[in-house]
Amino acid sequence: MSLSPMQLLIILGIALLIFGTSKLKNAGKDLGGAVKGFKDAVKDEEEAHAKAKNQPKVIDHETSETPEVKVTVEKTKAEDTHQS
Repeated sequence: MSLSPMQLLIILGIALLIFGTSKLKNAGKDLGGAVKGFKDAVKDEEEAHAKAKNQPKVIDHETSETPEVKVTVEKTKAEDTHQS
């Protein structure tokens, strides 16, 4: 159930009679300002998100020395007999 263009004109005419042109003009101006403010806020948020996405992430961490690995080599009995 949609409104036809003729029905919309009748509703607009009744609104003009009830509220007058100055109140409707102010309401339209307020509505337009609200829409513009919303668009600007969305645009600013998108720019901030894009800027944050392009910057590298910094991860704070403490560096520690790498642990020393001690390697011990044991000679087997077979190696001792071959060297002598």
